[in-house]
Amino acid sequence: MKLLLTRPIAFIDLETTGINITNDRIIEIGIIKILVDGTKQVKRKLINPTIPIPAGASEIHGITDDMVKDAPTFKQAANEIKQFIDNCDLGGYNSNRFDLPVLIEEFSRAGIHFSVEGKKLVDVQKVFHLMEQRTLSAAYKFYCNKQLDGAHSAEIDANATWEILEAQIERYPTLGNTLDSIVKFTGEDDIVDFARRFVKDANGVEVFNFGKHKGKPVAQVLKEEPQYYDWMMKGDFALNTKQKLTEMLNRTFLKK
Repeated sequence: MKLLLTRPIAFIDLETTGINITNDRIIEIGIIKILVDGTKQVKRKLINPTIPIPAGASEIHGITDDMVKDAPTFKQAANEIKQFIDNCDLGGYNSNRFDLPVLIEEFSRAGIHFSVEGKKLVDVQKVFHLMEQRTLSAAYKFYCNKQLDGAHSAEIDANATWEILEAQIERYPTLGNTLDSIVKFTGEDDIVDFARRFVKDANGVEVFNFGKHKGKPVAQVLKEEPQYYDWMMKGDFALNTKQKLTEMLNRTFLKK
């Protein structure tokens, strides 16, 4: 059973200066775009992060400051990347918790609005962890019976992710072969912000997912304690989180 697409899906993998979603930067992006007819388009770019790459990070992905010194910054490459994935659903490996949050932060810093509204977000790691509990290299061996040579190369990892999803569809008929069915299975079709500072409760109401107001509706807190908005906007929260909080504030006070 092959994946049935109604529009292209772009599998994204990033190599970065570290794992802090708010502060770290992209140094390589690999994108495998699968079109509705099954054909594949590839984009891979090195990115100058404008900050030093820690030695520990270089040991993992093999990318050094010298390798990216002449590469474009993310701001310089942002429009090209956005155009490549703009009309696509999005996939990756741990992408909903790392790659997409980091990518959206970079777009925000570049002053470019990139919304995932209406896009299907397929995290292949979530399927794997629900079924088998392994790592990317183990997943590739388990599902595809191949060794992942060149792991931590963004293009290679993104392509392996696509192959794993194809194999998962074959192995688990309960997944279905549409992005709707896969996203429903993984239970991640209703993300508020990628840092998970907000979630939706059983009734679909946006609530805080941290701190003293955990579990309380965001709209209620914004009405009762408006200074909490100012505190969050000045705090060390992801730009995507601040953007979503502002959207909720506007909706709360523009309601008639």
